[in-house]
Amino acid sequence: MKNLKATLICEFLKLKRSGIFWITVTLFIFIPMMFGLMLYISQNPDLMAKLGLIGTKAKLFGENDWNGYFGILNQSIATIGLIGFGFVTSWIFGSEYTNRTMKDLLALPVSRTNIVIAKFIVAIVWCLLLVLVFIVVAVFAGRTVGISGWNTEHISRLIYRFFAIAFMTMLLCTPVGFFASYGRGIIAPLGFVIVTLILAQFMGISGLGPYFPWAIPGVYSVTGTVPGMVLTTASYFILIITSIAGFAGTALWWRLADHH
Repeated sequence: MKNLKATLICEFLKLKRSGIFWITVTLFIFIPMMFGLMLYISQNPDLMAKLGLIGTKAKLFGENDWNGYFGILNQSIATIGLIGFGFVTSWIFGSEYTNRTMKDLLALPVSRTNIVIAKFIVAIVWCLLLVLVFIVVAVFAGRTVGISGWNTEHISRLIYRFFAIAFMTMLLCTPVGFFASYGRGIIAPLGFVIVTLILAQFMGISGLGPYFPWAIPGVYSVTGTVPGMVLTTASYFILIITSIAGFAGTALWWRLADHH
């Protein structure tokens, strides 16, 4: 336990000294602010007509109520989150190779499994902070532009669903950790994230989304609004197994692979 604590402190210090954390925070502030701007545009027909394409995009909010707004937020965290959380995990594991600190890390009297656990804990904390920033800014933007029908109980349910989707997306970070370790950098895991994102779109269109791990958060985000897009018990089982397999694969690679 002491070794794990020491490893966690080390990982958080690395994050503190890196500017990449604040770059991701800035992006997760910027995106919901843009959604707020689009919502404002959609509430002003004259402005929509002047802005053309942006105005057309703003119509995605439907009736411009909280349900429509959160519908977009949910779909966004399922897709943007897949990229953002994947990048976070890629950096945490892959930066050891790009910064040439891998051998120094492995020389420490710490279990390699503890190193993997510490890195995933840091990834989860980092991603949770990004999710919190995203939803706080999004709700603030929605209130600022004056979305009607605010109801605390209803908004709480919408936020709960948003966090459920975010959590599902975070579970898919573990395979990224494996590819970052196996690929010895950030290129391979980012390529893996892009491929899974593309495949998720095709699986969703083909109706196989509920059974493809990387499409499951997106399916959950539209369940109840798109016919046929419904998760089953098997969907949750597949998601959890994928996450466990990613973690186990990463831990085994760190323990057994030749790092010389």
